[in-house]
Amino acid sequence: MNKDIGDNKEASLRDSSASSITRGAMQVIGGIIPFAGGLFSAAAGAWSEHEQEKVNNFFKQWIQMLAEELKEKEVTVIEIMARLDIHEQKIIDRIESKEYQSLVKKTFREWAGAECEEKRVWIRNILVNTAVTSICSDDVVRLFIDWIKQYSVLHFNVIGAIYNTNGITRGQIWAKVGKGQVQEDSADADLYKLLFRDLSTGGIIRQHCEKDYRGNFLTKPVMKRAPKGSGPQPKKSAFDDEEKYELTKLGRQFVHYAMTDLPLKIEFRMGEK
Repeated sequence: MNKDIGDNKEASLRDSSASSITRGAMQVIGGIIPFAGGLFSAAAGAWSEHEQEKVNNFFKQWIQMLAEELKEKEVTVIEIMARLDIHEQKIIDRIESKEYQSLVKKTFREWAGAECEEKRVWIRNILVNTAVTSICSDDVVRLFIDWIKQYSVLHFNVIGAIYNTNGITRGQIWAKVGKGQVQEDSADADLYKLLFRDLSTGGIIRQHCEKDYRGNFLTKPVMKRAPKGSGPQPKKSAFDDEEKYELTKLGRQFVHYAMTDLPLKIEFRMGEK
């Protein structure tokens, strides 16, 4: 009899604890999202009276997700500081400036956890490099941060494949990023063509064009059209091996900021005090 009472008391305590987790999570969310505060407060009150295990489990998972996101950002901030020479006054002035703090706030406000480790590292590199160099204005750096959010890892793999080449074709890029052979009418081929449209309209890549010694683009020779009556011409392959592509100046600076990892100034291991 006493054992049953003890078991019931223990179960009651667990339920009370789960309920408090739910109420606490709802109150936190209500504070973060002001316009939803009334709704969440009413819901929290209702659920405190009716124990709903599914709701409790949902909020436990949500809290865990938020904790993991905060941990990821903590690691990123520590890695940034470990790469900065805090003995250099110029760097101290930069990271304490309103302009740099604005970039950091923008990054962590819009970046709710990177979808992959590569993007987290590129975000870290941008914040490190913009603290130590002024090659690009802060407006351009903001654009770079937007690109991290906007484009996929495959976009950036293509950018990396084009970098430091004097023109490279779509077919050569596809092979360089390690993709296998696919059919022209496949979804992968359509995605690849879309990717090039994204990067071209975004001002990151362009078709390769020869320049004179002053940096002016030279006019391409006019291609002869097929004579009338020669029949329909085949569509250009998604993996064309004739037209070459190169990075724009913006694209090259993005690689410098996002894909250049400065060496550690401080050696550390997470978890050490």
